[in-house]
Amino acid sequence: MASTLNSNNSSIERDTAELRRALATSPSLDNNVQLSAIPPILCYCFASILMTVVNKFVVSGANFSMNFLLLCIQSSVCIACVTTVKKLGIISFRAFDWQDAKTWFPISFMLAMVIYTGSKSLQFLSIPVYTIFKNLTIILIAYGEVLWFGGRVTGLTFVSFIFMVFSSVIAAWSDVSNAMNDAIPTAGMGSIHDVKDVVQKLNIGYFWMLVNCLTSAAYVLTMRKRIKVTGFSDWDSMFYSNLLSIPVLALFSIVVEDWGTENLNRNFPAETRSFLFMAIAFSGAAAVGISYTTAWCVRVTSSTTYSMVGALNKLPVAASGMLFFGDAVTFGSVSAISVGFFAGLLYAVAKNNQKKAESRMHSEGIIPLTSRKP
Repeated sequence: MASTLNSNNSSIERDTAELRRALATSPSLDNNVQLSAIPPILCYCFASILMTVVNKFVVSGANFSMNFLLLCIQSSVCIACVTTVKKLGIISFRAFDWQDAKTWFPISFMLAMVIYTGSKSLQFLSIPVYTIFKNLTIILIAYGEVLWFGGRVTGLTFVSFIFMVFSSVIAAWSDVSNAMNDAIPTAGMGSIHDVKDVVQKLNIGYFWMLVNCLTSAAYVLTMRKRIKVTGFSDWDSMFYSNLLSIPVLALFSIVVEDWGTENLNRNFPAETRSFLFMAIAFSGAAAVGISYTTAWCVRVTSSTTYSMVGALNKLPVAASGMLFFGDAVTFGSVSAISVGFFAGLLYAVAKNNQKKAESRMHSEGIIPLTSRKP
């Protein structure tokens, strides 16, 4: 037992030393960053913030309830955009094949559920809370990889997970406190109904957030297996995922959602209808932008820089909710964002250190124990 503890302590010490060296020499932080890396990083941050804000704007309408229709339109716009870009010769992906479609259909169905539960979460929760809780998906994916792919969670990675959970607790506490304070009138009388409404709304929001984290983790882990089977590139997976999700979303919209004239007018009021459809189409195009800028960022910089950017990007995404939607700026919300930001940065460094260690093992001809077959 003592030797195990000493081994764990030495592992954490090595990870800590690697963290210090990485922070001092990371390509995204030192003076050797090339100017060519700045445009893709800025474009990636802008695209992710833009899509989050636009989606929040669309689903935040007082009477909006047609999430499946929203996602169907977004996927259709996404397919139209990538097809156009392919014809222009900017990108390339394989032509549609029924066998590939059958293999990939479960992934498309899961992606539709991920996007739907995400939109429902944004409908009931603020952007900062949504952004912070998305970190919990990383933990589920990491331990899923341990179970099904022989992955490994290092000491520093585990520490980052603790901070992720801590930031989510702070965010939930701050969110509930602010909502309760807003619901209870200063007079203190006749407020029970308001409090019940607030509690119900928060419960619905956190329920959809939990489902979103679970479906997101299942989607990523399942897609990893299917990509190996099909040999899909990033653009192939994006094309098939969006194309095959269109009939699923359309069917759910027709069966589940109310297509009556009255409900359509409530969801898309005449005075804002054109602007809403433009926003929905724009968010579909933004999804293409995120995929392209992700590939651009990794190609021009490195996977390490990209992971750092992903961690750092959580701060402006959360801040966008405070700026555009009037989300409360309190000590709790700022603390939660800061801790979540630090947790993401710590996780990015931990994964980079793990990749370096694994590459050293392979170069020396050492097979990691987690990858050995019994």
